[in-house]
Amino acid sequence: MAEKYLASASTWYGIMDLNELTYTINGAIFEVNKTLGSGFLEKVYEQALMVELTEELGLKAEAQVPMQVYYKGRIVGDYFADLVVEDQVILELKAVDELSKVHEAQLLNYLRAAGCKLGLLVNFQYPKAIVKRFML
Repeated sequence: MAEKYLASASTWYGIMDLNELTYTINGAIFEVNKTLGSGFLEKVYEQALMVELTEELGLKAEAQVPMQVYYKGRIVGDYFADLVVEDQVILELKAVDELSKVHEAQLLNYLRAAGCKLGLLVNFQYPKAIVKRFML
């Protein structure tokens, strides 16, 4: 089933590039949205995405990944990334009427704290999921 979302069969030494990985993740997001529709809590979409990403597509994905925020070498806070895919992409999931700048800032801060380059802000709203891509 993995081939249904892959942008192409080409990978660099078995590792997808970020564009191909993003394309694959987007396919999983829209499959979950098509199947479940809107109106559920974020946790439901998180669990469905875990099934789609890991079992259907064979990707490495972890949910509620603990990450620490450092300030001048000291831990000053903790947060949990909703999903981390292939140790490269952070997904921040929402189920709100409308995304705001606060949601965008939250994801950008998570990317900085984790040292990740790429994040997807996903809102499972009616009538379809909205995906915003952010890169550092």
